[in-house]
Amino acid sequence: MSWKQLGTPQHEELRRLILERRRRAGLTQQQVADRLGRPQRFISRIELGLHRVTVVELIELGRAIGFDPPAAIRRVMKH
Repeated sequence: MSWKQLGTPQHEELRRLILERRRRAGLTQQQVADRLGRPQRFISRIELGLHRVTVVELIELGRAIGFDPPAAIRRVMKH
């Protein structure tokens, strides 16, 4: 997947939202990764915009961080 595909306005908004929600929750990348059973680099790649988040991953991230995935999708759809 090319950077251009990952760098769409919607993808960028989702990346920003996940980063913002994690920080607002007071969680480190490692803490979120531990909750997901994933390596910390997985969270880092999402926040850097290097990994396209699937719907299932968005649901898991919402649970781990404490945000509403449908609300996140509505926000991303505005961009």
